[in-house]
Amino acid sequence: MIDLPADRMDQVLKRFDLVEARMSAGADPETYVKLASEYADLQELATKIRELRASEKELTDLETMRDDKGSDVEMRELAAAEIGGVEDRIERLKGEIRILLLPKDAADDKSAILEIRAGTGGDEAALFAGDLFRMYERYAADHGWRIEVVSASEGEVGGYKEIIAAVSGKGVFARLKFESGAHRVQRVPETEAGGRIHTSAATVAVLPEAEEVDVEIRPEDIRIDTTRASSSGGQHANTTETAVRILHIPTGIMVVQAEKSQHQNRARAMQILRARLYDMERMKAEGERSEARRLQVGSGDRSERIRTYNFPQGRVTDHRINLTLYKLDRVMEGDLDEIIDALIADHQSKLMAEASAG
Repeated sequence: MIDLPADRMDQVLKRFDLVEARMSAGADPETYVKLASEYADLQELATKIRELRASEKELTDLETMRDDKGSDVEMRELAAAEIGGVEDRIERLKGEIRILLLPKDAADDKSAILEIRAGTGGDEAALFAGDLFRMYERYAADHGWRIEVVSASEGEVGGYKEIIAAVSGKGVFARLKFESGAHRVQRVPETEAGGRIHTSAATVAVLPEAEEVDVEIRPEDIRIDTTRASSSGGQHANTTETAVRILHIPTGIMVVQAEKSQHQNRARAMQILRARLYDMERMKAEGERSEARRLQVGSGDRSERIRTYNFPQGRVTDHRINLTLYKLDRVMEGDLDEIIDALIADHQSKLMAEASAG
């Protein structure tokens, strides 16, 4: 039997009704947008709470009917037969509400910065980094998200030494944040004549995309350098001074962008810097910064892994939850939902255990 805090549910319903009333009263556009966002966040929870309370009343009525010795026998039997189904519905609703009441990561609704870097394994690691990027690219497409490459350093035989991309859409970070860590691949490289299985690795970091209001970057806290190449002058002068390097002095975080447009490089570098600073503050606030950053960035070493992709056996294993699936080909095509759903469920169960212990 799941127990839920009645006062918390009362507060949710009261707030939901207030938001709905203020929206109906005709708030100014800016206020309305904020109210609409809160309304969307509360709607599913409020609906389930009302459904739960209606079901609890139905159960009480059925029990009263079943126990009423003065009522028709057939009606009492009918009521008794329906009680089990209503009790099951109540327990299901309580479980769903309990999850919805768990503390939410404020960054879950945000878009994300995806960083993939080749680790141990040389050329094969770069090829694997490319495979991982294509996997996430297809996953993003399946979910209607937009993915845009921010910067890329290609490997000598293909793939990427490093690739950074912006993934835009609602709830991107909530779905991708558990992908952070070291990913290991076991397969026979195309360049291996002897057919031996090689092991290599790539690291993935997923950072919530931060707006300017999320993190303050003071002008005096950053140093911006540009690299000027030789130029013929005139209209080519700006396009040759392309590389932008931004150092955040208080933290030592450095971001380098070296694409075609210097203006775009600066904007992209600031975007990545904001994401890294925002993620750092999140980890600090949660009291998990050191461990989380170790898992997220890692060194790319084979022994430091969260997931293994074994091509000869066609399996993928997530070591954090001991989940093994024999559908590696589909996973590499972007079919990640089964793994991600399992990781989210595991995270929620741990939060519930902590809430119960607290």
